[in-house]
Amino acid sequence: MYAPLIAVPALGAALYGAAIAWLYFRQERLLFEPDPLPADQPLFTDPDVREFTVEVPGARLSVAQLKLPDPRGVVFYLHGNSANLRRWFVGLDAFRELNFDVVMMDYRGYGKSTGRIESEAQLRADVRAVWNEVATAYEGRRIVVSGQSLGTALAAGLSSELCEAGCPPDLTLLISPYSSMRALADERYPWVPSRVLRYPLPTADLVAKCKGPVMLVHGDRDELIGHHHSEAIRKVLPQCQLLLVEGAGHGDVHEHPSFRQGIASALIGLAGLAVAPVSYAPSGAGPTAAVP
Repeated sequence: MYAPLIAVPALGAALYGAAIAWLYFRQERLLFEPDPLPADQPLFTDPDVREFTVEVPGARLSVAQLKLPDPRGVVFYLHGNSANLRRWFVGLDAFRELNFDVVMMDYRGYGKSTGRIESEAQLRADVRAVWNEVATAYEGRRIVVSGQSLGTALAAGLSSELCEAGCPPDLTLLISPYSSMRALADERYPWVPSRVLRYPLPTADLVAKCKGPVMLVHGDRDELIGHHHSEAIRKVLPQCQLLLVEGAGHGDVHEHPSFRQGIASALIGLAGLAVAPVSYAPSGAGPTAAVP
């Protein structure tokens, strides 16, 4: 008579164990949503945008670069977890007007990049390989390392490595960041042990090692990664700036005027065109001189 009573919890434990094992070995399916493209498909038609590839162990990474004749600097931008460069490498006129190049890569399996993502260490090594490929072209110019959503931990990691090497970027710009993937997973999947996560992506820990200016941008209605993640990063690095974009969610933050104005003001300041530091108004109002 006790057999059914024993069998039910045993079955539940077995199913739970199977689910945890699946998450451990197949979590790339949850974290990454690539949209592959044919290798012979041109990404863009803009005459000042060039495509090239960077060879890394086991893969060939697709890279796009807005290349201006004599740029003030470069925005090295690491995109989010979905789609490919055709979705992310847009809105280039603002960078053209401010005379900043833009370099963006597709991760393994995204767009025309080959291979597949297997570990956080591999991801970070790929990012560094692409940066190393373009870095010499921007010696003596302004360097912005930026990431959005998934890319924020990767951007923070690259910035911390550059700081460690004695060449910190002029600005680290994190858009819709998470304090760590582990913290985000604990919020969304509280039933999953944190040790199961093979991609901890500790943004806050990495950005704490950055010695140059850091700017955070977050929508105040972001339901995927709440803006409390940016607040958690500020606790680790109180001197960083936070632009809280009023009315913005996760996927539309770039569409809001205050976002565009804030980014433009930051780049103008780097280019030496601003008379004074600026503060970033969440309401969409123009930037104003910051109080010392």
